[in-house]
Amino acid sequence: MKLMMNNGCIKPPQIIILIFLAVLLGLAYFLKMDLAGLFNESLIKLVMNGVLVLSLIPMLNAGAGMNFGLPVGITGGLIGMCIAVNFRLAGWPGFFMSLLLSVAICGILGWIYGLILNRVKGREEIAGTFIGLSLIPLMNYFWTLAPFQNRQMLYPIGGQGLRPKITLEPYFYNILDNFSLVKLGPLEIPLGLLGFYGLICLGLYLFFRTKAGRAAMATGENEAFARLSGIDIAGARLLAIILSTVIAGIGICVYSQSYGFIQLYDAPLAMYFPAISAILIGGSTGRRAFIFQAVLGAYLLQTIYLLTVPIANEILVPEITEILRTLITYSIILYALLYRERQRGSGHEN
Repeated sequence: MKLMMNNGCIKPPQIIILIFLAVLLGLAYFLKMDLAGLFNESLIKLVMNGVLVLSLIPMLNAGAGMNFGLPVGITGGLIGMCIAVNFRLAGWPGFFMSLLLSVAICGILGWIYGLILNRVKGREEIAGTFIGLSLIPLMNYFWTLAPFQNRQMLYPIGGQGLRPKITLEPYFYNILDNFSLVKLGPLEIPLGLLGFYGLICLGLYLFFRTKAGRAAMATGENEAFARLSGIDIAGARLLAIILSTVIAGIGICVYSQSYGFIQLYDAPLAMYFPAISAILIGGSTGRRAFIFQAVLGAYLLQTIYLLTVPIANEILVPEITEILRTLITYSIILYALLYRERQRGSGHEN
């Protein structure tokens, strides 16, 4: 059984993206931008979005496809954070309580989500998309009617209904970013944030070395063989879906503490596409993925996002910078997808 940390070799799409990133760095240096500041920000962006990318791995490797139902896990994480903020839990107690509540809520949501996906085997990505799209309107009613009492969370007029953005500054804003922050001249290395990310990676790696993890991998690689080997296919898939949902809930907690706000209502719908794009850019075949691919893809995508806007602002009309960034990013994703399909057609996968 191939392990999750290895077999993450860099393929031509990733080499081309790395060359493009090097060109962007060269332009940034030529334009006398703050490269140290950009590097510092890239590390934060990696972890902010990287945990959500990691959450895709269990479902992919269990044969359940890309998790287009990522808003399910994100919603569980948002509920956990809102409960912690409602009770005005600040600092580490607030962040840890958010994580604990998120894990518990996402475990329940993931179990329900997994039962549904097991009944639509082969159409998980379509089902996940519609589940996510259906859940968000229901949660919009919840955010409006839920009996939260913290006035900082509520609309100022009427005193009912949560704001679309709830600030975390009095609670656990940058709690991981500032923990064990090492300054080396202009460089700032957020060891606490990177360490937390490393723990999630290590946890995934160890999971896929367990009996349950190997069963999930075998199910994704060859379901017929796994069934003949006595593996409970439905159980292995269900466990992987629950794990993906739980990691997604943790991921939105990490994202929010770095961003400084809890984003509610339709915000979760904007989260799954960048995560899926990142893992494809990292070299995933869409049928399985490795931790290295998730980390590489998250860093490449977020660093390109980070660099294109300031560079385009310097050399182009500012109004078209967002259009240019979107065009470049989607072109990269399209190339990675086309390369993946060509590899599938020739019988070779990453």
